[in-house]
Amino acid sequence: MKNIAVIGSGTMGNGIAHVFAQNGYNVSLIDISADALKRALATIEKNLDRQIKKEAITEDDKKNTLSNITTFTSTEEGVKNADLVVEAATENIDLKLKIFRDLDKVCGADTILATNTSSISITKIAAVTERSDKVIGMHFMNPVPVMKLVEVIRGYNTTDEVTAAIMELSKKLGKVPVEVNDYPGFVANRILMPMINEAIESLYEGVAGVEEIDTVMKLGMAHPMGPLQLADFIGLDVCLSILNVLYEGFGNPKYAPCPLLVNMVEAGHKGVKSGSGFYSWGHGTKDLIVADRFAK
Repeated sequence: MKNIAVIGSGTMGNGIAHVFAQNGYNVSLIDISADALKRALATIEKNLDRQIKKEAITEDDKKNTLSNITTFTSTEEGVKNADLVVEAATENIDLKLKIFRDLDKVCGADTILATNTSSISITKIAAVTERSDKVIGMHFMNPVPVMKLVEVIRGYNTTDEVTAAIMELSKKLGKVPVEVNDYPGFVANRILMPMINEAIESLYEGVAGVEEIDTVMKLGMAHPMGPLQLADFIGLDVCLSILNVLYEGFGNPKYAPCPLLVNMVEAGHKGVKSGSGFYSWGHGTKDLIVADRFAK
């Protein structure tokens, strides 16, 4: 595999494009918005500059990486020569199913279709295509250029050959792939999201404040950031979506999202992306500032 197409140029999409391009792959970055593609390229350049500053790469590496990326607003044009397509669109089941129906029609018969979904069934996504044996989950972690893990999720019909190819490809990207089976939330989010949800429940019930809850988990459990801060980074809307998938998939009340999380998302407080969540963001400092609503 040499030609990679990435669908979606948001946080995950541009990170996935960055990593493939930096490792010498020809990358087609696809988004319906030309402005989103411009922002994506600017983000990739900024992240490459950060790597240069840390002496992890050279100026030539940066130049080569950027030259390996071509942007498209047309999916059909962007996937024309793709050996692998990685879908990294919003975590919305209807949108993903539409994308995979369309990809199945316009991609070559041998093209592998991967999704970066963090919780949605690979088998369900694969079922809308005529190539369910060639559909697989390739769940990168955020930030993609930094995080080593790739969850490789095989759907019910995914072949051993396709799974092996994606495992090997992930290693070539300098990642550590872990093969898991297709159940709601896979492994990472099946464990992570209930923890985040329980932290929100603890805040909701007045057990402790935002800063206190995060400090307990950072200092007591050696987590690099607390669960409420992490939720803000992931996006509270994404956390809610994943919890709903878990709740619907297992029918177990332990996965039911906390009412506080539901209200925050409905009110537009989605974390870093909206400027406010459990913390206040966009204030021009690296200091963690608890959002006014939760400040003591």
